[in-house]
Amino acid sequence: MKSQATSTKTATKKSARQPVSIALRNERPDGTKLIENTKLERFPNRTKHRRYTIEFSCPEFTCICPMSGFPDFATLNIKYVPKDWCVELKSLKLYINKYRNQGVFHEDAVNVVLDDFVKLLDPWEIEIVGDFNVRGNIKTVIRANHRHKNA
Repeated sequence: MKSQATSTKTATKKSARQPVSIALRNERPDGTKLIENTKLERFPNRTKHRRYTIEFSCPEFTCICPMSGFPDFATLNIKYVPKDWCVELKSLKLYINKYRNQGVFHEDAVNVVLDDFVKLLDPWEIEIVGDFNVRGNIKTVIRANHRHKNA
């Protein structure tokens, strides 16, 4: 009798457990919509008592050449010294992916990213470098800088 009662309690405990893993679910956000509707976001710089540098490397930057329609690939390097704000990384990832279907010249891509960062963050200083892959035997590196007027 004792063994039956013990096994009944164990069976009840096992059946009461529910798996919580979401890895097996097929529910995923629509990445295309997330990218289309994205905007850069920021959060307050919590270390204003010192100047420090934040660097990001985005090795999967892609855009479309407006002349040929062929894809261009680059590593986008972003380096800035925050003043009052820092960029939120998930929004940066989605923002960078937004360029994948845009027809844009290399020079414009780098300068538009710089303008968007300056508008959002107003950093002490910032540099954006677009290191584009070789295409047609030509390697292109675009470097754009901005320095705060009070830096």
